[in-house]
Amino acid sequence: MKRDFVKWLSGFRNSIADYGYYVDFPKIFRNVDGIKVELNILNSLIGSSNIERDFMVLVKKYPEVMKCIPLLLAVRANEIYAIDEDGAYEYNFKTANLSVEQYAVFMRKTGLFDLLQNHIINNLVDYATGVETGLDSNGRKNRGGHLMENLVERFIIRAGFKREVNYFKEMYIHEIVDKWKIDLSAISNQGKMEKRFDFVVKTNNMIYGIETNFYGGGGSKLNETARSYKTLALESKEIDGFTFVWFTDGKGWTSARNNLEETFDVMQHIYNINDMEQGIMKEVFI
Repeated sequence: MKRDFVKWLSGFRNSIADYGYYVDFPKIFRNVDGIKVELNILNSLIGSSNIERDFMVLVKKYPEVMKCIPLLLAVRANEIYAIDEDGAYEYNFKTANLSVEQYAVFMRKTGLFDLLQNHIINNLVDYATGVETGLDSNGRKNRGGHLMENLVERFIIRAGFKREVNYFKEMYIHEIVDKWKIDLSAISNQGKMEKRFDFVVKTNNMIYGIETNFYGGGGSKLNETARSYKTLALESKEIDGFTFVWFTDGKGWTSARNNLEETFDVMQHIYNINDMEQGIMKEVFI
């Protein structure tokens, strides 16, 4: 029975963010723990009445504290470039490349001395934890890219498949060919294109190459994805023993619905989250 595209699209979700999507606290705590001793040494500068002198004395005695400084400015790099009317400098905070006096200039001009001296903060460990939390929010995009993969994998497992036994994660075409001796030249441009599938499910009768994605927002990439997967689906039909399956979702598709509908019309195995919740995997992977 032909499925209703409009009804299918209406079930797409706004978000699939899980509880761990927003902040990766274990990672944050690991990062801060790695410099906790040095941060506590720097704590001795808080409220100093002569902070430039105390900083230079401290750095000479405990040069390892330098590696903490970039994080205090929410910078991941070990090297920081700065320029003003007095000149241009590239400060290395892993291996000192300038005089301690110049590093004191850096601390003063970036405002870090003011932060420490005037009790704007009380504890650098707590401050660093807050900075790490802010920096970690930049990782949401990468975590978001894996959310759909993780969701699909949970449904694959729920359908009774076992990893590295009858389902596999991130397999290239050449790996599929080598493992099961199947000719996939129709989808690899005669072996010239090396595509990687998010998952591969192997049953007694079929090899399923699976792609997954979720688009919460629109953009040109969606049209490109729909067109390329349409081509892949059509090419796959020429291969005995191989089926292409696409799991996708997200309200971002609303802006690219025409291209998605074109793919939907020619592709038998295109599914959304609602389809997975209704047990589609047990119907497809046979």
